[in-house]
Amino acid sequence: MNRLSGNKRKKSPKPSSERNSLGIPTDVAAGLLQSREELNVGPDDERSNKRRGVTFEDDSSEDEELPVPQVSTSDVVDSGTEHGNDPTRENITDIREGGGKLAEAPKVPQGDYMNAALRAPAILSDAPKEAADESGPLGPLKAVLRTIAVVYYANDQETAAIGKIEYLLSCVVVLEEHFYSRPRDVGEQRRRDKLIREFGRIEGQLRPLSEKLEPEQVAGHAQYSEGVYGLLEDLREAIFDYQVVQQMEIHDQRCKLIKPADAAVLNNFTSAKAAAYRHGDRKRCLKGTRGAVLDEIELWARDSHNPPVYWLNGLAGTGKSTIAQTIAERIFADGLLGASFFCSRDSEDRRDLKFIFPTIAVQLARNYPEFRSIFVPLVQSDPEIAHESLYSQMDKLIVQPLKKSKISTVIVIDALDECKDEEPASAVLSVLGQFVSQIPKVKFFVTGRPEPRIREGFRLPLLAEVTDVFVLHEVESSRVNSDIRLFFGHNFSELKGRRRGLGDWPSSEQLDLLCERAAGLFVYAMATVKFIDHKNNNPQRQLERILQLPASSTHEGKTRFRPNTTLDSLYMSILQQAFDDDDDDPEGDSIIRSVLGAVILAVNPLSPSTIAALLSIDREDVFLRLSSIHSLLILQEDVDSPVRAFHKSFPDFIVDPTRCINERFHISPPTHHPELLVGCLELMNQRLEKNMCNLPDAVANCEVDDLRERTKRHLNPALRYACKSWHKHLIDARTIRRPAIASALGRFLEKKFLFWLEVLSVLGAAKEAVGALEVTAKWLEASPTHDLVVDCLRFVVGFFEIISTSCPHIYHSALALCPRKSIVRGLYEPHARPLTRVVHG
Repeated sequence: MNRLSGNKRKKSPKPSSERNSLGIPTDVAAGLLQSREELNVGPDDERSNKRRGVTFEDDSSEDEELPVPQVSTSDVVDSGTEHGNDPTRENITDIREGGGKLAEAPKVPQGDYMNAALRAPAILSDAPKEAADESGPLGPLKAVLRTIAVVYYANDQETAAIGKIEYLLSCVVVLEEHFYSRPRDVGEQRRRDKLIREFGRIEGQLRPLSEKLEPEQVAGHAQYSEGVYGLLEDLREAIFDYQVVQQMEIHDQRCKLIKPADAAVLNNFTSAKAAAYRHGDRKRCLKGTRGAVLDEIELWARDSHNPPVYWLNGLAGTGKSTIAQTIAERIFADGLLGASFFCSRDSEDRRDLKFIFPTIAVQLARNYPEFRSIFVPLVQSDPEIAHESLYSQMDKLIVQPLKKSKISTVIVIDALDECKDEEPASAVLSVLGQFVSQIPKVKFFVTGRPEPRIREGFRLPLLAEVTDVFVLHEVESSRVNSDIRLFFGHNFSELKGRRRGLGDWPSSEQLDLLCERAAGLFVYAMATVKFIDHKNNNPQRQLERILQLPASSTHEGKTRFRPNTTLDSLYMSILQQAFDDDDDDPEGDSIIRSVLGAVILAVNPLSPSTIAALLSIDREDVFLRLSSIHSLLILQEDVDSPVRAFHKSFPDFIVDPTRCINERFHISPPTHHPELLVGCLELMNQRLEKNMCNLPDAVANCEVDDLRERTKRHLNPALRYACKSWHKHLIDARTIRRPAIASALGRFLEKKFLFWLEVLSVLGAAKEAVGALEVTAKWLEASPTHDLVVDCLRFVVGFFEIISTSCPHIYHSALALCPRKSIVRGLYEPHARPLTRVVHG
């Protein structure tokens, strides 16, 4: 574990003995066992539970959704664990040889993992007759437990995995109780049989290893520990697969039980879309990789006595988001995940700090009925709470409901560095530090690059004292290279399964060189695999091209000192190969930069067809050029699907002139933002018309049942993007005074202003008009059009409620009530349609 330099955290108090009668940590039991209602436990099942010493305390109220059972607990006392007086060591031979019933396992403190590793086999021996019979379906399971206990208890050097073993043993014991308490429908029986078969396979491979191990012979036998660790990973994956299905069923059932009125509140509350770990196309860690990191984070998440905040600190390309995705999935499977927010610079709402706490609060409300019962009335009484300060959001939406509901959970926030933040120390971390001590049952797992504001945020005194830090780019290089080699091997094996004639390709020497070039960066490995696996190119030839690249620095392979050199060389080589036929084509180079600029600088990811519409370029030409660099992008075959950079390190590279030194490919934001701005304005000037969605007169937007279908049918994605986002490109182009921009803005405000407000109204984005006009007013301060912009802004602010709630009433009410001296009234008077007219007066 790495800590921030200069920070010292007080040692956590000795953990209390929070275990149930089976000797299982109660947090593990709560995550795995479900209530009698969920498990359909009947009278016979309750009798079998009593026979095994399990009792359920049903203290939930009638209207509480999906109560979590409380397993009876027993006090655990400390006992000596020195090798000289450890009574459990006497039982090792009995366990290995499958001898008679074991003596009762001694009671040990919670942190003593070695004794805990032997507790579960003893407990299993006291199970009912059908569970004690090793010839039955649970036989392989118990054999695995005993074998693992022997191997790791005997090997005193295997301390890194001891916590993992305790968790796995606890899971298996709880799963056994689950098996005996839940009726076996067809689907459940099939999953159960699959799990038991996997246990049997693992046991069969572990047994030969255990027979070779003696306590005095273990040291130095790395091949044994590696083999055992791999089998432990198999066991973890098998349990994970089973748990995910159970948790998804519970999650779906809980969602169905949400009252319609409460669901409406949650659905309408301001929150980011697709921010949770289940959304998007993020991948989890490849099986067998990042094991030590994942084990440590999981152990932190499960132990309530660990610090409440964990920072996974890593440079670009070291795999932070993939680890965060894996952790979120595993914690969900354990029943501990409360909420997750994956920040992204590609998404307007997921890079906005103001969306983080409201989105987390909504997820907590969906997952926990007791939280929802507090959150919903709060939102109903104060609908604007989502737009308050970060401090107020955290306090009212998260801290107060959590304190009242006393929920124990884990919250994941990934890539915090991708959010726009003007504070010297992260605003989110600053607020978190002020409140985290008030919610001791809640943990926060945060990932982010070590940028100055993130570092300063974690150095704040209130947060530094309660934060564990893991520096990902300082992990031992041999361990990371081993994981990267496994990644290459897995992907090349899949590639050979789809392509013919590759034989033993690639060679061991080629893999060694690839791992050296990767220099600890998983993003390099990902880009390399995507480059090699191009459907129109020969994989062997593509690999040779990669390996023939010149070394970019004497620091190659030492990424922690020069993190960009390896990636820069790869990215430049891919770009040069893709467009090497256009060396003497300035027009072609300009198109390439324009298309890449749209991909990199767009407010939200755009599809090839939308890029073509904004830039007035042939759609097929756009798609063809993007396909040439597919290994640097996430690009679908459908030209209407959004395209984005495959990793954020690529935009960082291509906009930095000190890194992307070839002017053919360098994207200059001051150049390409105005290009996108003009494209948006020209598209609106050409396409916007009055009442494009054909709405009836005087109707409110909420009264149009098919409003969403109408907007999709009549407003194409390019026009929607232009209307909502044109001013975002003006912000970055405000220092540039271009005649084309001023001309397009003038025509837009004089001819299309009210039609633009219509579109924003039906899209529920009327607030964008205020920000857009404020930016435009500053940009046109010395222009003859400035007075018109100011009057447009006055019109929007004065009639904002009308504009946001009813598109037709922009003409019926707002324009009709606008002062006659208004410039807007003078320009658009022919469109006014008052519902009443003055007869006398």
